[in-house]
Amino acid sequence: MLKTNAEEVNQLNVFPIPDGDTGDNMTMTMEGGIKALEDVDGEDIGSVADSISGGMLLGARGNSGVILSQFFAGIAKVLSGQKYADVEMVGKALTEGVNQAYASVLTPTEGTILTVARESVAYAVSKITPDSTVNSLFADMAEECEASVQRTPEALAVLKEAGVVDSGGSGLKYIIEGFLNILLGGDDDYETQPGNGGHHEQTVKAPGPDFVLTHGYCTEFLLQLTNSKTDVDAFDMEQAKAYLETAGDSIVAIRTGTLVKVHVHTMFPYRVLEHFHPFGEFVKIKIENMSLQHRDMETGKDMGLVTGKKVKKPHAVVTVANGEGIEKLFLGIGADEIIYGGQTMNPSSEDFVDAFRRIRSRIDTDVIIVFPNNGNIILAARQAADMFEDARVFVVESKSIGDGYAGISTMDPESGDPEQLVQTATEIMAEVKTGSITNAIRNTELNGFSIREGQFLGMCGKDILSVNDDIRQCALETLDRMDAKDADMINIISGEGISEEQTHEMHRLVGERFPDADVYELQGG
Repeated sequence: MLKTNAEEVNQLNVFPIPDGDTGDNMTMTMEGGIKALEDVDGEDIGSVADSISGGMLLGARGNSGVILSQFFAGIAKVLSGQKYADVEMVGKALTEGVNQAYASVLTPTEGTILTVARESVAYAVSKITPDSTVNSLFADMAEECEASVQRTPEALAVLKEAGVVDSGGSGLKYIIEGFLNILLGGDDDYETQPGNGGHHEQTVKAPGPDFVLTHGYCTEFLLQLTNSKTDVDAFDMEQAKAYLETAGDSIVAIRTGTLVKVHVHTMFPYRVLEHFHPFGEFVKIKIENMSLQHRDMETGKDMGLVTGKKVKKPHAVVTVANGEGIEKLFLGIGADEIIYGGQTMNPSSEDFVDAFRRIRSRIDTDVIIVFPNNGNIILAARQAADMFEDARVFVVESKSIGDGYAGISTMDPESGDPEQLVQTATEIMAEVKTGSITNAIRNTELNGFSIREGQFLGMCGKDILSVNDDIRQCALETLDRMDAKDADMINIISGEGISEEQTHEMHRLVGERFPDADVYELQGG
């Protein structure tokens, strides 16, 4: 139900701008849980709940996706170890899901997915009687979900002004309706789509004949133990782990029933596959060359690709960006790893964990500092930081490219005090303002403006500062209302589709308008 209605949920955006992605984020978060079920051998409810929760925690994207993953984590906490669950236990699990979802947010906001979860679960649980069934529980929850979603504008003024209901709450409503549909015997019309589930595929350039492999291959596989090849019950996981320790490092080896999941960094992936193949058949294999760090190779940075030695640093920096110009900008000011993403392309918690692993494979440091550069990515970054155990990870709450640029560029590369680095970056970011110019995608009345579809909007954070038919005038008005007259420096970053000539013209106009500021331009892409 959620996937079918994802675009409708996307459109429930307070601002009439093309950045609605709540439906996609929640869908991909749920898909992370569904994918994890491939590794489950058995149908006991505890194992299923644990696997779904683990997959969703890794796949969580955007604030609504992270909150949703925490809701399911709370459910799994109660159901873990159980073979079956009656209506009372399911009610307790849902209640714990609400508690954990609220606990995952530093300052919970009512009128959001949190409210819809809390009100619908409380209503459904309150109606449990000796005659209740799981079906009736979810019927009650679905009924209250719909009612609670319709009430969200009364709890959150910005929703009422924009004339929309909460998008995250609507996504949860469709999830519960989907559960109820299956419980009542409806068809499961879910289909896993080909592709990468929204991931951006980076183009990897061939390294050439002089390339020297130094970091090996990230090798992952799922092995189905088979009776035709081995004594499944006698398969020894401790011996399997002992072999993996001789073959590589960064080892994760887990057995669930008759399925074995392995992750290892090794110079010889074929030897690992040859070792395990006599015990069963491979369900899934993934092998990635860890030495091919595309962006670092392009910038010519020495990351140990030839020498085989890790670069020793007090700390490493991970940031989020998209666009070739912006990526090169961040690499130039000290970023060590860039995760592709941003508005409408929120990376998952797993994307962050993978970036942390890449850092550890080539940089000798136990401190990683993260700049998400988008308010909707911060929770996923925090969740990944909590999950990663091989380094101390600090998340700086950068909410824009401007925040990230200011925070990273002022960091002392030799400092060994991460707490002080985070504090200094946060203080510097407070002195920076970032505006953005985009197009309105619908007619609306908001922030005192009458907005027509197609007009240019100038925004700073969540404030609309200008509405204009001319992009140049919109940008200048936005700068005026951001008090750019007091700025020492103004950076103009052009997005995709803006020509160099347009950027030069904007540079000239801004320089004339604000002669006391140093004005710079960048084709961000």
